[in-house]
Amino acid sequence: MNGQFLTDRGRVRQHNEDSGGIFYNLAGQFLAIIADGMGGHQAGDVASQMATSLMKDKWERTNDFSAPKDLEAWLVETISEINESIYEHAQKNSECEGMGTTIVIAIHIEEFLSIAHIGDSRCYLLNGKGFRQITEDHSLVNALVQSGQISKVDAQHHPRKNIVLKALGTDTTVEPEINTVGIDTGDKILLCSDGLTDKIEDKELLEVIEQPIDILEAGKQLIDLANARGGEDNISIILASLDSSTEEGESA
Repeated sequence: MNGQFLTDRGRVRQHNEDSGGIFYNLAGQFLAIIADGMGGHQAGDVASQMATSLMKDKWERTNDFSAPKDLEAWLVETISEINESIYEHAQKNSECEGMGTTIVIAIHIEEFLSIAHIGDSRCYLLNGKGFRQITEDHSLVNALVQSGQISKVDAQHHPRKNIVLKALGTDTTVEPEINTVGIDTGDKILLCSDGLTDKIEDKELLEVIEQPIDILEAGKQLIDLANARGGEDNISIILASLDSSTEEGESA
């Protein structure tokens, strides 16, 4: 699997509190992560960068995973360790008090894609069955939608739509949501922070991603569109695709 990570400060904020990247373990297996920091005195960037750098370090020291259950167990343990590190850093540094971060992680092994997330950063999958959001936002408005109190249309314009119900590093323990799906040659994934999805509807995301252009250009178009509509938040994207040459490279 190959991909591109892009991040942009947006047009309003003075700092970029998003972080992310694409990393490979000793067996050449693919991991993508987006983290959207929050809270503290300008410490959101500290939380998101810690999440990304710690995940990078831990992933690059692992070897081959062949079974999704083993990978899912690794994700639970690793995310717990990272949560503890961020929480302890906030406790020891007053300027970081209250900081935390969302995360969304996608790992490709064999014919599987395992996704772990906390908060409202998302993962989408485009395959032969269509385009769909794999993750479920851990947010106030999504909880209201699920309980039937508001509609999805109402959620788009709700004044508290950016309130997350779960974050990495804000409590002593946290439980990620993990899901494994099948993935085939030609499939594409999109990971993103809410700076993108607050501005662009799912059908518009699809229109850009399915164009016959490379993933870097598609990513740039998405960021430009979010900025053109205000760019009030940081915008981060990972677009990745599974093609036959990538599969062969990973199994070699």
